[in-house]
Amino acid sequence: MRHLKVGRLVVKIGTNTICDTDGKVDRRYVDEVARQVIELESKGVQTIVVTSGAIGSGSTELGLNGKNKDIAMKQACAAVGQATLMMAYRDAFMKHGKCVGQLLLTYGAFSDRRRYIDLRRAMDEMFRLGAVPIVNENDVISTDEIEEVFGDNDKLSALVASKMDANLLILLTDVDGLYDRNPETDGDARLITTVDEITRDIERIAGSSRNERSVGGMRTKISAAKIAMQSGCNMVIANGRLEDVILRVAGGEEIGTLFTAQARYTNKERWILFASPRGKITIDAGAEKALREGGSLLPCGIVAVEGKFRKGDVVRIGRYAKGVANVSSTGVLSLMKESRGSGSHGHAKVGGDKVVVSSENVVFVS
Repeated sequence: MRHLKVGRLVVKIGTNTICDTDGKVDRRYVDEVARQVIELESKGVQTIVVTSGAIGSGSTELGLNGKNKDIAMKQACAAVGQATLMMAYRDAFMKHGKCVGQLLLTYGAFSDRRRYIDLRRAMDEMFRLGAVPIVNENDVISTDEIEEVFGDNDKLSALVASKMDANLLILLTDVDGLYDRNPETDGDARLITTVDEITRDIERIAGSSRNERSVGGMRTKISAAKIAMQSGCNMVIANGRLEDVILRVAGGEEIGTLFTAQARYTNKERWILFASPRGKITIDAGAEKALREGGSLLPCGIVAVEGKFRKGDVVRIGRYAKGVANVSSTGVLSLMKESRGSGSHGHAKVGGDKVVVSSENVVFVS
């Protein structure tokens, strides 16, 4: 048995798991998900469901299965399919006297600090009111997932788990877990039951399988595992069609592949680490050394500025760090000009309005 202490759980359901062979939402399957979530709630576990399937089910309703689709058509399919998807969840949970709430997210919800805090408050309030959060990527107005940034909601679910302080993330898919070789072509392939570190070998064997309805593959699940592990959250990839799979995984049964929680950052550090940077600040060797030793970033250590960002935005700093900018990109350029003009040197001085990024707002990316 695995010793997993689960207080808040994120369950991500892939397109091929929630849709039947005809591409329609499998309502019996959704009913089973609801039953398991309700049982976990009775044990004190809060569950967030991240669901795929909107584009797939919308394609079926519109009679577009098998047809090559451009971005606009996929967005239209998502708009149609999202209604069907949420109705299935609503009906399933109402059988248990439980309400659901829909949250359609874009990457901006995790990159803008104020929007992120608002999201946390809204989700916490949903739990207080007894509603189950049902999360999906907002394909209708955002093309992140369609263009494979989120990867069939794999990355989205990991970001939700990280930002909402979940203890466990379960990715329910149509395979039993991560294998050391492709099980479809190699009969001797063996299931990897536990991963404590994502090495180059793990990334290599992940592959990049896809099909017409799902943009995710094992590669995107490994990317999700990196986020979860660095956030102190365990993650399990498991076959979504196993009986009581959610209850069994949450209960510690050795099903699928477990990616063990590793480094633990503060909530703010996780936000900085996984936010999408609005720009980049290139720094010299002295500035990097100062940052690594706990100093702040001063204009005299900046070599170049790329992109347009505002005060409070997350920016990439050099090759290995991210941080929250104290001033806008325009302000940084002005400070650099002022610094060069005054002939100031060194990186030890910290303070005043010349601090571009404070030391407490810098996170180094491993």
